[in-house]
Parts: sequence; C-alpha cells; structure tokens
Amino acid sequence: MYRRTGIFIALVILIGALCPPAVAQDRTLSVFAAASMKNALDEIDAAYAVKTGVKITVSYGPSSGLARQIEQGAPADVFISADTDWMDYAIGRKAIHEPTRINLLGNSIVLIAPKDSKIDNVNIGAGFDLAKLAGDSKIATGDVKSVPVGKYAKAALEKLGSWQSAEPKFAMADNVRAALTLVARGEAVLGIVYFTDAKVEPGVKIVGTFPADSHPAIIYPVAATTTAKPEASDYLAFLRSAAAKTILEKYGFKFLVSPST
Repeated sequence: MYRRTGIFIALVILIGALCPPAVAQDRTLSVFAAASMKNALDEIDAAYAVKTGVKITVSYGPSSGLARQIEQGAPADVFISADTDWMDYAIGRKAIHEPTRINLLGNSIVLIAPKDSKIDNVNIGAGFDLAKLAGDSKIATGDVKSVPVGKYAKAALEKLGSWQSAEPKFAMADNVRAALTLVARGEAVLGIVYFTDAKVEPGVKIVGTFPADSHPAIIYPVAATTTAKPEASDYLAFLRSAAAKTILEKYGFKFLVSPST
C-alpha cells in the first residue's frame, strides 16, 4: 500500500513539473499600438517585463486597421491609437472599456527629406508651395483618408492653402513608418511624418515643422479593451509612470498627464 502511495505521489509531482499552472504560463499581454510608437514602446515593454515578469506582445500598424481588428474580435488587451478618432470608433463599437481611456501623449508633424537632399530649412506657413518644392518627385505620408498622420498632413496643407496643388504628388502609405521608409530610401523626395519618427530614422532629416495650429492637436489615447486581462490595468498604470515618461520624452513624445509614481 505504501509503495502504491509513493508511486502516486511521484506521478503527481512529475505531472506538476511537466504541466505548470495556467497562471504561470499566461504571463503575457497583447497590445495593439500605432506604428509610430514602436521604438519607445519596445523600450517601455522591456522595462515592464523586467519589473513584473509579464511579457508584452505588440502588434504595430495603422490605428485604423488596428481599431477594426479589435472590433472584429482580435485578441488585444490594450489599444494605443495615434488619434482620438479611431479610439472613438473602437469605443463606439463596444470594443474598448471606456473608463480606462486616457489621452496620454502628444506629437507634431514635420516635413522630411532624404539625409543627403539639397532641400533644407523650409519655412512652412500660409501659401507654402509644397508642390513646387517636390518638383517631379513624390511626397510620402500615410493614407489621408484613414491613417492618422495622413489625416493630420492633409488638414495642415488645406489650412495653409497647399493641398490642392500638392495632392497629385502624394504617395499614400499604409502607415507612418512605411512613409518614413520611402523617404529614407530616396523613393520620395519629401515626406510628412511625426517628429518622433523622423527622430529615430538616420536616413532622413527634418527640413520644416508644421505650425501646431495648422492641424488638429495630435493626441495618442490609450485604453484597455473590453476583453482585456485583469493585468492590463497595471500595464496602463505603468504607461503613466515617471519611468515611462522618461522613455517617451527621450523619443520626442509630449507627455500629457501627470506621471504616477
């Protein structure tokens, strides 16, 4: 009898070793984030993993596409949008837990050129002739109908009276990083991207900054989804922390909230 008991206990121990508890296996969170967040968020997530042991898996892309994926049931715990419109969209589709939403970050849009371009020090203001500056070449930005950076770019150019003549020259990209790459490779002579993207790409230079009042305020809201794991609340708190603020500001983002400890 004792021998059988010993064998049973040994089997239980062995099974336990081979099959760790589900909680231990599930120390992950899935984040859907605007493409422009990549460098900063990768660093934040690495710091969070060291602090908590929770691994963050991030899907980067255009806010429009990410919001629609979440609406359709994609397994995301947290959504970070590059504009308020797509967060509003996801909330309207009951895909976001609205009380967790916070407008976390700000940004600006800039005019970029390849690093060896002769174009430099462009004064962007009323009557700014972007079409003439581009000549026979292309101007890259995100899709002006859906991608936030493209929407901001179009709004600014319309306000400055430059959109109509420049529109035919635009190459519309799926997201801001794709537009950035077109300019870095010299496939577009100019591009309109976020300041934070231009800051991390050595293949481009900033040749002008769009006035803040030429377009709607650039705001990045963050929130948990309606299907988020409970751990998402701690991650959202970390995004508001002083540690995250330091990282985000290093990459050029504007921190719009008072940091938590």
